[in-house]
Amino acid sequence: MRIIPLLLLILLHPYFSNAQKNSLNLIPKPNKVQYGEGTFQIPTDIALFTTADFAEASSMLAEYPQLKTAAVEVLKKINKKHQHGVRLFPAEPVDKIAPDAYRLQIDESGILIKANDQKAMLGGIYTLIQLGMLQENPLMLPQVTIDDSPRFGYRGLHLDVSRHFMPLSFIKKYIDIMAIYKFNRFHWHLTDGAGWRLEIKKYPELTDKAAWRTHRHWKDWMDNGRQYTAKGTPNASGGFYTQEEAREIIDYAARRGITVIPEIEMPGHSEEVLAVYPHLACSEKPYTQGEFCIGNEETFTFMKNVLNEVLTIFPSEYIHIGGDEAEKKHWKTCAKCQALRKEKGFENEEELQSYAIQQMDEYLQSKGRKLIGWDEILEGGLTKGATVMSWRGEEGGIKAATMGHNVIMTPGSHLYFDSYQTDPRTQPEALGGYLTIDKVYSYNPIPKELDSEKAKHILGAQANLWTEYMPTYQHVEYMAFPRALALAEVNWTNQELRNWMDFKQRLQHHYKLLQQLDVNYYRPSYNVTSDISFNKEKLSNTVTLHSEQLTPNIFYTTDGTEPTSRATPFTNPIEFTTTAVIKAASFIDSARVSPIEELKLDIHKAIGKKVFYNSTWEGYPAQKELTLTNGEKGGLSYQDGQWQGFTQNFDAYIDMERREEINKVSMRFMQIPGPGVFFPGEYLVLLSDNGKNYRKVGAITNLEDSKDPKLKFKTFTVTLEKPQMARYVKVVATNVNKGFLFTDEIVVY
Repeated sequence: MRIIPLLLLILLHPYFSNAQKNSLNLIPKPNKVQYGEGTFQIPTDIALFTTADFAEASSMLAEYPQLKTAAVEVLKKINKKHQHGVRLFPAEPVDKIAPDAYRLQIDESGILIKANDQKAMLGGIYTLIQLGMLQENPLMLPQVTIDDSPRFGYRGLHLDVSRHFMPLSFIKKYIDIMAIYKFNRFHWHLTDGAGWRLEIKKYPELTDKAAWRTHRHWKDWMDNGRQYTAKGTPNASGGFYTQEEAREIIDYAARRGITVIPEIEMPGHSEEVLAVYPHLACSEKPYTQGEFCIGNEETFTFMKNVLNEVLTIFPSEYIHIGGDEAEKKHWKTCAKCQALRKEKGFENEEELQSYAIQQMDEYLQSKGRKLIGWDEILEGGLTKGATVMSWRGEEGGIKAATMGHNVIMTPGSHLYFDSYQTDPRTQPEALGGYLTIDKVYSYNPIPKELDSEKAKHILGAQANLWTEYMPTYQHVEYMAFPRALALAEVNWTNQELRNWMDFKQRLQHHYKLLQQLDVNYYRPSYNVTSDISFNKEKLSNTVTLHSEQLTPNIFYTTDGTEPTSRATPFTNPIEFTTTAVIKAASFIDSARVSPIEELKLDIHKAIGKKVFYNSTWEGYPAQKELTLTNGEKGGLSYQDGQWQGFTQNFDAYIDMERREEINKVSMRFMQIPGPGVFFPGEYLVLLSDNGKNYRKVGAITNLEDSKDPKLKFKTFTVTLEKPQMARYVKVVATNVNKGFLFTDEIVVY
């Protein structure tokens, strides 16, 4: 007799209700959905109607395969006979549809999309296209009304084609995927030291030589002389886009509601230009610097001539000029640059860079355009109309917004898709960093430091893909997707409606969609990962095991044996009050589908004891003095708040508060050479009874290869031949590679 009431409780439970409401599985999540009853089946002879306002947008209906062959009738006047079929009609005042919003209504009469302008209408069309792609039968659609509009006006994806040239066909595919997920800005990074990629008719050598190099892979080229070569030579590798091809991409993107923003680097990152036009360098010699000579008037003539051609190709409001990472040492010794500095009364070389940026900004404004630059352009002041891309964290964006400048958020911590997206030990080599899809999803482009008025200057967010380690378009896809889908929702959906577990559930349906589009996306890993929470009062570790699968099937052991499908299944967090070793793996039925993950949980003598530093941390304080004896280990990223970073030798000691029996002392270090993180050269342990006179009890010399690019962890353990009594435990680790030493815990038994 309790079956019916129990069923009602289940149906009324919030989780069940949410599951029902999420059944559309759209990404980004619409801001308002009302569900009707039943479905609408698209007939083979369905009529397609539009008004002249949306005649151009209506061509995109052909991307819905079941509508591909249907002709669109453009109406001069809407009447009663146009109340069925697929209709693209302008919003009326009674509809109460906001200027940038659309309404998609599917009912027994067919499909009706209303909007105020073409871009908003495209949003509705691509919602319909995505909805169809997600159905088992695209001819059968749920009856539903969606009212939707974007949170931000700027929703960007970037692509660097300088380090590795990408074919035109892939650029179109990239834009196709962007459109489906409602991105509206394609930031095309066309020039950099690794190659110039856009035809400039006035300067043919930019594409005859500066677009070609001696080695295909960027890393090989960097390690072997960094030379450019003439187009047509046997070893030439590179490429460029003609002006007609660039226009083709611009038109292709525009039809899909996407604006292409070109980036032409200046005054730095210009090695390729100065190799073929060395008179624009301070040294007037090729291969000597990457920055234009700011004191040379010909520099500005060149820049303006290039921009003149760029402006005839790209109709975008914004033109990106880079403006970042200019090395200023050549300006300090250049007679022309120093003469200009004195003439203008500049105090330093930063003001020379600012002068160059302002010259380009004023020139673009005179042509009716606006400048975007990376956040370094803030140094020395900006003209009123400049927009800042904040990549070195959010500080530049906060500063720019406070000054009244518009900002696009692109912080490396959350939106640099050249970072590893999962355990770096399992991935192709990348530039460094660690950025999982859930971290991308967690990003809010509005910093909490900004009040509502200043927050209006945040236009939106953009993910950047720098292609040093992406030699093919398939690798670009692997790094971009599905992380870009998380950003799509960050930029579009209202903050209060976003939920990671809800997104993750919907994401499962988009793997099918990405397969349909033949995207080489990153597949979710079966590898077991863990969250370990240490309770300092109880001296216990609580462990949660998971993987990137939606419903992982994990088995584990604690007796030292390897897990099988007959081991203990992980269902709930496990608490340990003593030192333990967990071995865990993922399974499908009885087959193990992941490596065995081994976790060492240390409940050791030094937990909670005070650490004294003879050489302090630098840049990465973690939990400061509490870090190395807090019982908590670091994860895969040195930015996770548990890894402490040192640029000198590590030298610290623990006061055990009383004489203790010491058997062994361990420390774990990280190595990933790309960002300059290395194991120590030597690890030494010393003991003392009074904190002044120390005796060395053991040392370990590191023999690991410091050039292997893979992420590695190594635990250095000194085990005493016989236990010794001591109150103070000192550890020294030498920094022989002059990079960073990262460590997370001093473990004493």
